[in-house]
Amino acid sequence: MTFAWRAFRLGGGARMFRRTATAGTVARKGRTMAHAFAEIVFTPRVKALQAEDGSRASYARFEGGPAHHDRLGAREARFIEERDSFYLATVGETGWPYIQHRGGPAGFIRALDEETFGFADFRGNRQHVSEGNLAGDGRAAFFFMDYANQTRLKLLGRVEVTTDPAVLERLSVPGYPAKVERAFLVRVAGFDWNCPQHITPRFTLEEVQQATAPLRARVAELEARLAARPGGA
Repeated sequence: MTFAWRAFRLGGGARMFRRTATAGTVARKGRTMAHAFAEIVFTPRVKALQAEDGSRASYARFEGGPAHHDRLGAREARFIEERDSFYLATVGETGWPYIQHRGGPAGFIRALDEETFGFADFRGNRQHVSEGNLAGDGRAAFFFMDYANQTRLKLLGRVEVTTDPAVLERLSVPGYPAKVERAFLVRVAGFDWNCPQHITPRFTLEEVQQATAPLRARVAELEARLAARPGGA
């Protein structure tokens, strides 16, 4: 399955993208690992600690072969677009990391192609910490969580902040009352799916309402029957 070519303006220009249904496996020049996420995060110090802990041999399997986990496939695109929030980590001029929660209606994050996703930046407290950090270093880390199903997608990417009207229109959320001030476009560098261990299941109000709908309908039915009996309830 292959998605259609898409075009939208970035910084006044036009770029064309192609999105495929599976994660890409195109080899990249200069790569030492096939797994794009591992190549970035498994630094020499990390590898040394893995060796000390006895896990290095297991993670060494990520090395060699064609590159993967550097393109959004159908699973990743769907998972990102179904989220109503995520966590964004950046690093500021002081060298300290900063983590921010970003939220909106489900679907406010859009997978634009196999390499890029974007989201509208809704007006908030106007501290501009993440935006300021990204102005100095465009690299960022993202955590997308599905607490109900104990699933986590970790992603690294390079962020472009834009106020291009065409991009703002593309990422707008009809019916959502928040003001869109800018848009964040993220070029994927690598991603990894985490194991469900230690993820505490949590459920949104909508998920609870959906799960309990049959019970509430049954209660309403029984109450109606009782009310219809002679003498009422």
